[in-house]
Amino acid sequence: MLSVIEDTSGALAVRGFLHLPDGALGDGLVLTHGAGSNCGAPLLVAVAEAFCAAGVAVLRCDLAFRQARPHGPPFRAMAAQDRAGLARAVRLMRGRVPGKVWLGGHSYGGRQATMLAAEEPGLADGLVLLSYPLHLPRKPSDLRTGHFGRVTTPALFVHGTRDPFGSVEEMRAALALIAGPHEMVVVEGAGHDLGGARVAGMVVEGFQHGKLWS
Repeated sequence: MLSVIEDTSGALAVRGFLHLPDGALGDGLVLTHGAGSNCGAPLLVAVAEAFCAAGVAVLRCDLAFRQARPHGPPFRAMAAQDRAGLARAVRLMRGRVPGKVWLGGHSYGGRQATMLAAEEPGLADGLVLLSYPLHLPRKPSDLRTGHFGRVTTPALFVHGTRDPFGSVEEMRAALALIAGPHEMVVVEGAGHDLGGARVAGMVVEGFQHGKLWS
């Protein structure tokens, strides 16, 4: 079942779509988008549907910057609000499912999820990170890893072999900095968008068969 979420009861709104699996509710996933997109991105929809089919409730939601304007890149000054909005979405999901709640995102959304996990270690039970933007294309020295040593939340990274925001080798070196347990699923031939729907099953399979969540 798919329903629209528009919760404005707090200082930060949670806006998006809630995918509910058939049967009793168990675990949940909050999933958000990259810098140039929104929660309707084909990759997010495909991943949400795949997790929902596997019995996980999924809330795919818009970050605060996207709620502030429908197009354009993030406001640098709003990054803290983006994380605060994600934190509120996780807490909202905890009020709806009895099991664990994971937090995930594509590119910028995943980066904000890791930064939030570093700031609030107990907030989410795990991270699902799609195409983490390790550095800008052609700027390999400008790494976005300063907070990795404070990330203790179990984290699953999904990365394409043709991603200009970081090679698989660069990602492996960077992930050695992460304090908590982590794994990486490599998608052969995929770029930063991960190829959309074709990768959704790989994400769920990597999630289900990984050893991070026991």
